[in-house]
Formats: sequence, structure tokens, C-alpha cells
Amino acid sequence: MRAPAPGGQPERAPPPPAEPIPIASRQDSLVACEVVAARGPGSIVDVAPPRTPSLLSGFRALRHRNFRLFFTSQLISLTGTWMQSLAQSWLVLTLTNSAFALGLVGALQFLPVLFFSSVGGTIADHVPKRRVLVITQSVEMILAFLLWFLVFEGIVTFASVLVLAFLLGVANAVDMPTRQAFVVELVEPDDLMNAIALNSSLFNAARLVGPALAGILIGLVGIGVAFFLNGVSFLPVIVSLLLMTVPAQPVRRLGSLKKITMDLREGFRYVRQTTPVLGVVLIMAAVGTFGANFNVVTPLMAQEMGVGATGLGWLMAAMGFGSLVASLGLAYLGKEAHPGVMVGAAIVFGGFEIGLAAIQNFGPALVVLAIIGAAMVLFSALSNTFIQLAVPHRLRGRVMSVYTTVFVGTTPIGNTIVGALAERTGTAGPLILGGVLSVVAAILFGPLLWQGRDDRRRPDLTP
Repeated sequence: MRAPAPGGQPERAPPPPAEPIPIASRQDSLVACEVVAARGPGSIVDVAPPRTPSLLSGFRALRHRNFRLFFTSQLISLTGTWMQSLAQSWLVLTLTNSAFALGLVGALQFLPVLFFSSVGGTIADHVPKRRVLVITQSVEMILAFLLWFLVFEGIVTFASVLVLAFLLGVANAVDMPTRQAFVVELVEPDDLMNAIALNSSLFNAARLVGPALAGILIGLVGIGVAFFLNGVSFLPVIVSLLLMTVPAQPVRRLGSLKKITMDLREGFRYVRQTTPVLGVVLIMAAVGTFGANFNVVTPLMAQEMGVGATGLGWLMAAMGFGSLVASLGLAYLGKEAHPGVMVGAAIVFGGFEIGLAAIQNFGPALVVLAIIGAAMVLFSALSNTFIQLAVPHRLRGRVMSVYTTVFVGTTPIGNTIVGALAERTGTAGPLILGGVLSVVAAILFGPLLWQGRDDRRRPDLTP
């Protein structure tokens, strides 16, 4: 104890230093706080988040009005998206009866994401994200209605499906990284992990309901209804975005082509120089390119098993069920993105994908697909959180565009390889290839996730 202060009372020792906040740095947290919460910088340091009842703790991010609007509208829209995904796959098989053609459609749909997602991330860092999302969601709605019109009039062709798939990919190249980066602006940093888990939950709830509903409706009404309902489902998203109250953000000029190139390089440099983030990206590249090609594999499985469009709906819904269970578990139990869980989930994903290659019966396939879906969500959602909490706010759009590129943008490569391989081997070849490469990548690059965890940012990238 120190000597008594004047007045006879002993002088108290200074309080211990505050624990480090769980995002990239204190400076970045203050910037994020000002943008997300529209309050002073002290709010994130001095004010603890209000406690919520344990039963509702898994939904604590919903206390933010903007996130509630986003959550409910996305649930409707994503259900429509999954309905269209199944209907489009079945339409292509109906038109061509070719596994390669199915892979080609997937390749063209995600090719723009591969080449232009980084540009989309740069746009997200310069233009208010809500404005960007209103535009991209409106474009996707128009494309869905156009595909419905072609089917309804009976003039749809394989070539028209290819063109519309490519245009949808162009819109997604901007929409995907923007949506990923927009979530952090809807909640306070303490609720980011929960928001991402809930966002994953609604994605997989839609993945559970959408394909099953589409399979039933295709059998009862016809394939066109799925495209029409998907178009309608974009309306709640557009309305909810317009109703949100977000801090005003000035439009930053993109500048010259040289400046855009420099911005892109800065995002890639951050990923390359930040070892844990690089490790996540490398594993995700293997899983996204070769492992997660179920948009091609599951329609072929349904065809091999002879279960039709309705059976395809249940196969896709099984993955959605496993994914939903895992994402809800993260919402309740997830405290941080632990590297061990991420690597383990990638290994489980690859291992069960290899096992799926040997399964010929519908029932066991449903069970294994549910496990694969759960493992995929554990890895992807935790990877998303891991990167979001590491990246500086000013680079978030560009870095998340790299994440989007390796997870989704590499699909053209994977879909083309899978489609060509499936022509010769059926579904067994693509499943074994994807599973083996996912496991190998997790074992090789997993150790990088533990390196430099206390200093994920380089000094030269500090805002």
C-alpha cells in the first residue's frame, strides 16, 4: 500500500490496464464504433453491452433495429434464392441432360465474382454500402423476373440461361463483398460474432426451406413459379434497406485506374502479410474451389438415385438442416473464432465428403449431407468472423472481397472441373477430389492460423 494521501486516507493504486478489445486494434475499434454505433469513441471502451436473458442470448444482435430489418428481409429473399438455385439446376438438366452443361452454368454464374469481386470490394469501401445494395438487389430482382418470363412463354434456351447466369454473377461480384462488409455496420462490435452466426443461420434456414419448397412446387405447378417467387422475394430487402437509419457516409471518389489498382493491391497486401488471415484464405480456397461444388453434385446425385426434382429438394434441404443446426449453435455458444475448431471443421467436411462418394442410397445420403452442411458452416462462419475481427475498418470491403473470391469466385474453376470429371466418373470422382484436397489444405495451412494472433496487423497498414 502506498503512503497515506493528505487527509489520512491511503492512496489507491491505479486500476489495472483494460483488457485488449477483440478486434484489430484500439484505433480501428474506435473508427468502427463511430461508424457502427454513431456514438463517441468512449462507448466501445467504457460501456458494457446490456445483458440479455440466457434463452435469448443467441439472438442478442437482433436488439439492433437495422440488423432486425436486415435479418427478416434476408430470410425471405434467401429462401427465394435457394428456390431459384434448385430450379435453375433442374432446368439445365432438363434442357441438356449433361453434367458438363450444369457445371458450365455454375462457372459462368460465378466467373464475374472471380474477376470482379475485388473491384466490388473497392466500390464498397468508397460508396455507402446501403446504396450499393439497393442497386445490386434491384438488378438481381429484374434478372429473376426475366428468367421467369422466358420459362412462362416457353422460349427459354440453354444459351439464355447462360447469359442470365453471367449477368447475375456480375451483380453478385459487387453485392457479395458489400453485404459481408455491411453486417459490421448494423451492430456494435461486441455483437459481431453473434450477428454473423445469425446471418449464417438465416442463410441456412432458407437453404432448408427453399429447395424443399421449390421441389414440391415444381412437381405441382411447374418450374417457372420458383423464378417468379424469387423475383418477388427481393422486394422486402429493398424496402428494408431504405428504412434503415445509418450514419451518413460521403462518397469517396474511386479516382484514376492507377488509384483503383493501388487500393486493390493494398487489400491483397494485407492478406499476404497477415499470416493467420492468409492461412484462412488458403484453406478456404481449397474448400471453395474443389470441395463446395454441391450445386453441381446434388442434382447429379438426384438423377443417379432416380428421385427427381422433389428428391433433389430434400438432398439440398438436408445440407440446409445441418448448416442451420451448426449456425444456431454458433449463435448461442460461439465466443470467438478458435483456430482449432476451424481446422477441425474443414477436416470433418472433407472426410465426410469422401465418405459420401461411396453412398448410393437416398436415406444415408441425407444424413451425411447434413453433417457436411454443419461442418461447412462451422468453418465458413468462423472464418468470416476471424477475418472481420482482424481487418482494419478502412480495408474491410477489399479484404472481404478476397474472402468472397476464394470462397465463391473460384467456383467457375471448380464447377468446370467437377462437371467434366462427373461426365466420366459420376458423382464419386468430384466428391473424392474435393474431400481429399479440403483435408490436405486444412492440415498444411492450419498451423498458420496460430501465428501472430496477438498482432494480426502490420504497422504499415494502420489507418
